Amino acid sequence: MFKSKKKLCILGIETSCDETAVALMDTIEGLIAHKVFSQVSLHNKYGGVVPELASRDHIKKLLPLIDDLLKSQDFKLGDLDAIAYTAGPGLAGALLVGSVIANGLAFSLEIPAIPVHHMEAHLLAPLIEGKYSEMPFIALLVSGGHTLLVQVNERGSYTLLGKTLDDAAGEAFDKGAKLLGLGYPGGPAIAELAQSGDSETYHFPRLMMKEKHNLNFSFSGLKTALMYKVKGLKNKELLTDKTKADLALAYEKAIVDSLVQKTELAVNLTGIQSVIIAGGVGANNKLRNSMRQKLAEKDVKVSYPSVEFCTDNAAMIALTGLFNYQKGMHNIDYKIEVHPRWSIDKIDQRFHGINDG
Repeated sequence: MFKSKKKLCILGIETSCDETAVALMDTIEGLIAHKVFSQVSLHNKYGGVVPELASRDHIKKLLPLIDDLLKSQDFKLGDLDAIAYTAGPGLAGALLVGSVIANGLAFSLEIPAIPVHHMEAHLLAPLIEGKYSEMPFIALLVSGGHTLLVQVNERGSYTLLGKTLDDAAGEAFDKGAKLLGLGYPGGPAIAELAQSGDSETYHFPRLMMKEKHNLNFSFSGLKTALMYKVKGLKNKELLTDKTKADLALAYEKAIVDSLVQKTELAVNLTGIQSVIIAGGVGANNKLRNSMRQKLAEKDVKVSYPSVEFCTDNAAMIALTGLFNYQKGMHNIDYKIEVHPRWSIDKIDQRFHGINDG
């Protein structure tokens, strides 16, 4: 997997949203260990991530988490060859916490600091476990903040095929869960409730499905449809637990169907016979099963990371950092700079002159 014969050990740091995560990886053993601290309980009462609270909690948790990780593996800071960190996209304040600590530690140790694109790291996550498709392949990167279809030509060369024009799929799950009075994060909450739902009771629209060459997504209309349905049922005092389960199933199915159909369209338009699903929503069982079943009809190979590597984690940051280090992509002036909006097709524009579009 790694080209270098010399052993390199990298600390990965992930703070793009509401998980504080760290990992140790080297070119001989691969992933040594990783730790994740989730802020779900902190943001649950708000029904979504509060950026200021996320940043403050990263400040509290990151250094102790690094210390715990190193001690658990009998490592010292001096054993590190470089530190990789998420430079974007993500929440500005949260990204700054990781960037400041990564660059500060790297400067004090006189080792490189390596900026990593969060979505590229998700895309490469299957490599952590040796799961990977031959290139080129289609990647569906789907999370709380992003929904993208990407053609992976080779490592580091990506073509953006489609993206959401409004809400990301994970964001749609969160907003839907809030409308139904469920917890955060919304995806798992809706998926659990949907298990007891009746698939014949409700149907929600699949937007932008009739455009045969358009690979973009839209989920805001779906959220609006659920909002009006919930409001109408409340007015009639018909919003029972059973009704909520039926709505959850129909809502989940609408999101999954949109993701599967657009991915199938991408396969048809490109002729590429290999797909990977990455990002937090990639842990959804209905999405995994539906995608595999639909694309199996076309003899398309579908791959997923394990659930622990679908959600935000630092193992994927460390892995991508190692690749970037070997390509000479690292920060030697330790400049603190992050990019909350960073398109994956502009990935080689690491710092100066980057287009935040």
